[in-house]
Amino acid sequence: MTTVDFAPLFRTAIGFDRLARLVDTAASGQDAQSYPPYNIEKTGDDTYRLTMAVAGFRPEDLDLTVKDNTLIVSGRVANDGPRAEILYRGIAGRAFERRFVLADHIVVEGADVQLGLLHVGLKRIVPEALKPRKIVIGNAAPTAIANDSTAAAHAA
Repeated sequence: MTTVDFAPLFRTAIGFDRLARLVDTAASGQDAQSYPPYNIEKTGDDTYRLTMAVAGFRPEDLDLTVKDNTLIVSGRVANDGPRAEILYRGIAGRAFERRFVLADHIVVEGADVQLGLLHVGLKRIVPEALKPRKIVIGNAAPTAIANDSTAAAHAA
């Protein structure tokens, strides 16, 4: 496998430490676990849905936490008294923890469990200050330039 060294990029970029961690994690294969299986769908321009197979887990057995732009989904099956002897286990019921890195301005809208599937709704909410805005071009000169020329005329 060919590796790419991003060190020169990160030496000159400020504030991209989360991107550096993401690249390091992806390169090292730390997220190579396969349980439980999941899908990530784009359901609209700014909406996404994470669907995770959680057969055997009740909603109270699952925990969703967002911390530092990371969605952490974990599950622990509670031991509710005596169980029957399992002759063959094809449905995994083991504890798990999956982490998903969220892009800036992605928020979790809600979560629901239906038919053994956990559905997590995600949405990109861009703050008004970061949205593109149209600047109207008018006949009046900008006030900063008008003030500078007025100050120069008074000084003379």
